Amino acid sequence: MAATVLIPTTLRSFTGNRSELSLAGSTVAQLLDALVEECPDAKKALFDGEGKLRSFVNVFVDGRNIKELAGFATEVPAGAEVMLIPAIAGGSGRESVIEERDSEKLSNDEISRYSRHLLLKEVGLKGQRRLKSARVLIVGLGGLGTPLAQYLAAAGVGTIGLLDYDAVEASNLQRQVIHRTRDVGRPKVASAKDAVKNINPLVKTEAYNMRLTAENALDIIGEYDIVADATDNYKSRYLINDACAILGKPDVFGAMYQFEGQASVFYAREGPCYRCVYPSPPPPGLVPSCAQGGVVGVLPGIIGTIQANEVIKLIVGGGEPLIGRLLVFDAWKMKFRELKIAKNEDCPLCGKQANITELKEYDYDEFCGLRQEEKEEPIEGIEARELKRRMDAGEPLTIVDIREPHERAIVKFPKAVVIPIGQLARRQDELNPKVDTIFICKEGKRSILAIRTLREAGYKGPMYNLKDGINTWARDVDKSLPQY
Repeated sequence: MAATVLIPTTLRSFTGNRSELSLAGSTVAQLLDALVEECPDAKKALFDGEGKLRSFVNVFVDGRNIKELAGFATEVPAGAEVMLIPAIAGGSGRESVIEERDSEKLSNDEISRYSRHLLLKEVGLKGQRRLKSARVLIVGLGGLGTPLAQYLAAAGVGTIGLLDYDAVEASNLQRQVIHRTRDVGRPKVASAKDAVKNINPLVKTEAYNMRLTAENALDIIGEYDIVADATDNYKSRYLINDACAILGKPDVFGAMYQFEGQASVFYAREGPCYRCVYPSPPPPGLVPSCAQGGVVGVLPGIIGTIQANEVIKLIVGGGEPLIGRLLVFDAWKMKFRELKIAKNEDCPLCGKQANITELKEYDYDEFCGLRQEEKEEPIEGIEARELKRRMDAGEPLTIVDIREPHERAIVKFPKAVVIPIGQLARRQDELNPKVDTIFICKEGKRSILAIRTLREAGYKGPMYNLKDGINTWARDVDKSLPQY
């Protein structure tokens, strides 16, 4: 029996950039075996060294997680859709997540401003007063955070917390529409605060130009009713999720990559948390960020406004929030899919035997693979100017560009051999182990993964990572090249 296996963008480099495959198999195990047989490079991405499915990957058959069915033995009907969902980073008539705050009245000006809300019986005067009394924290003021801030301000959320530690860059402007060209170089929180004030001067803003850490997360999040996760890294996602679960607050989640987005509400009081769905993050570099792989500019607007919609529903009450549901959107194919997600009774955070009770005791760097273990051989890097010196001196070197063809079209690296990262293990014989091999990518992160991949595959030659990637070459060596 044939079924369609849908491949998300983050894993397509291991399947020859194919988005779906028609494979034969009557169970999930047989289909995954067929997938690996047809695309051998996918084995490392999907399975660990013991042959177990990696914990950051979920498998759905016709919208249902196989964890809730029969696992790998789940039967797959002919013509079914089997979807691989890796980590990226309710019911009707429900009550509001905030308590009643009768002191919040609406002025005549507010009644005029929010009249289109007041005409909705699902919102009405009571719902708008709840919005005015609500306190919402947005963590991350990039692609997702900017539409969140704009629509929550326009909706009349009384207090909006804005947390980010970055400054506005020119490359942000393609999608982070709250910022303007004149804001380049300014802290994102300052730019967003000005924009919110211009949208709705009745809204209060509290700006945090800092990183969210295990030391400050509970204190900051504790001041808010709801947190909207608009971050772009796994450490922040797990930190926000854990703090929200400990404090009993909803985590309105959004994630995106290239043309694909995800949205859900992780609320441990009523459903699964982020850890229930993704017990651990992928190895560093395996799932690229938007900065490495790109994102179509409108996608964060779509996912961010979905997050804003979820925040509004949680405040107003009623509706069907995305608790226990993961919404997956493919902008290129214009398809939405809804996947059921369940609470994991063995979750270390919100399960029956939970053992994560304090953030400070949990090492997020180690958990997310950001802290190098002593037994792990370090990855050596080379500076752009040093590489240029060695090239000019005619030293024997092999330079390997692991980027995809469409990315190399933006800027080419001189004298580089082209081997996409998904092909490295099986093409290692093309490298000379007697000379230094330098791996290059955009920012120097995927090339670290490339070196680790080759080490695991048994390659013994000397390997180096071009520190900070081809962008630093354009900045420090050849200024005629663009940075992207």
